[in-house]
Amino acid sequence: MLTLQPAMAAPPIVIKFSHVVDENTPKGIAAMEFKRLAEERTRGRVKVLVYPNSSLYKDREELEALQLGAVQMLAPSLAKFGQLGLRDFEVFDLPYIFPNRQVLKTVTQGAIGRELLAQLEDRGILGLAYWDNGFKVMSSNSPIRMPEDLKGKRMRIQPSRVLEAQMEALGATPLPLAFSDVYTALETGLVDGTENPPSNLYSKNMHEVQKYVAVTNHGYLGYAVIVNRKFWNSLPADLRLTLERCIADATRKNDDEAEKLNATALIKVKQFKNTQVHTLSPAELELWRKALEPVHRRMESRISKDLINSIRKAAAAQAAASAAIELR
Repeated sequence: MLTLQPAMAAPPIVIKFSHVVDENTPKGIAAMEFKRLAEERTRGRVKVLVYPNSSLYKDREELEALQLGAVQMLAPSLAKFGQLGLRDFEVFDLPYIFPNRQVLKTVTQGAIGRELLAQLEDRGILGLAYWDNGFKVMSSNSPIRMPEDLKGKRMRIQPSRVLEAQMEALGATPLPLAFSDVYTALETGLVDGTENPPSNLYSKNMHEVQKYVAVTNHGYLGYAVIVNRKFWNSLPADLRLTLERCIADATRKNDDEAEKLNATALIKVKQFKNTQVHTLSPAELELWRKALEPVHRRMESRISKDLINSIRKAAAAQAAASAAIELR
């Protein structure tokens, strides 16, 4: 007599999601939100393994690992795509290119952002979303108020020709280092200072080894959520659609957390008795803008002029719309 055996459930599809920051940062929180939503909404068909704090791959390793299929998902900073020869992504590193978050959202959520992500496909990568982490502050162990205060300082940066040019315009020496190595480099004096959104500065305890912080808001730090294209296209269509919706919801979570965590982190750094925080006056801010203007001209041969102009037009349109509202 034949007996029917129960069907064996298919093993879950595993997505390894690697990133380089703490779990209590906007990106870290959003990665865990994606994991929760994906596993819940697919009813176990997908399992997401999140590896924070460079526990799986460091900055320089992770893009290659994604292309090779050793990891399926990343959320690297936009500056890193220059390493793949995709220089247009470096537009996000241009100092003061985004006057406010409204202009930034117009770019990342519109045609400009989609066209940039489409450039990744030739590298075997699909871009799913942009995750925000706000604007950066400068930190150092000597007072920072004016642009010339960074002259002669060794400043850690992400690998980026634009960020190199930025520090050089300020008279500083740029030193590219992996994010996981920054605290030790600051602690030992290998570098004098760095730039970060407040949430990254605080979550990595950099304020403990940096005496001064200037709220320059000079540059933007954002991420692109990316996947290995071959892996993503191999997924069943219904599963892909569900995961895309999970990414959309995790993106909203990330962006909400970015504003809250950066504001809270800056308050906590101000409360730390050994670190002085200086918020620039409008006159001081204008001096920083002028000091960094040459970076735009220097990068015109590297980044598409049409791309830069399209962002400037978006900024002008947003400013005009805001002015019109104020006149009503």
